Amino acid sequence: MPNAAFTVPPPLREGDRLTSSQFLRRWEADPDLKHAELIGGVVFMPSPVGMPHGMLHGTMIAWLWLYKDSTPGCDCGSESTWVMSARDVPQPDAYMRILPAYGGQSDETGSYGAGAPELVVEVSGSTSSRDLGAKLDLYRRAGVREYLTVLLKPRQIVWRALSRGRYRELSAGADGWLRSLTFPGLWLDPEALWNPGKSIRVAVEKGLATPEHAAFARKLQSNRR
Repeated sequence: MPNAAFTVPPPLREGDRLTSSQFLRRWEADPDLKHAELIGGVVFMPSPVGMPHGMLHGTMIAWLWLYKDSTPGCDCGSESTWVMSARDVPQPDAYMRILPAYGGQSDETGSYGAGAPELVVEVSGSTSSRDLGAKLDLYRRAGVREYLTVLLKPRQIVWRALSRGRYRELSAGADGWLRSLTFPGLWLDPEALWNPGKSIRVAVEKGLATPEHAAFARKLQSNRR
């Protein structure tokens, strides 16, 4: 009996309207494709990324890693694919999450993230209209508890926290630093992103030394299953 013909799915194209399963099937059939997103059932393909974007992206990953390395039960990553709904498969620049075994809200489906990480970071240059529009709405609906956007023009950081189904912007403290509500001790000095004479490490290390972070670390360990 002859074997059934194997049908190769068509390639992903900007503007295609697909479900998450259709999107992933087409993506997995093209191993050379590294960046694509499904937002509201519509495929978006990457635009060129310049040096400023790449440098800030790297800085934000280092910032999250410094916190994660001192907070067992938390994890961070870069440009991972997340299946957030039947019509939404974003690829955020960076994320921080509480691992499922420690009481986190996200999970995995195969090699992809599932649901919503607690915190998402997007570095916004050419994608600012999407990051502040369709993605903002997606992350709110999916339950991302904190959404941080780093805008290249103008230079600005907007850190939002989810409250009663809506995002509200977090205000900096008297020292100009921003502080996470979800991850106690995750502190950010916005000036350190733009000023090469300053280091993001200073704010992070001070945050990690607080009683609030120590209590959070104990809570994570007590939640471990």
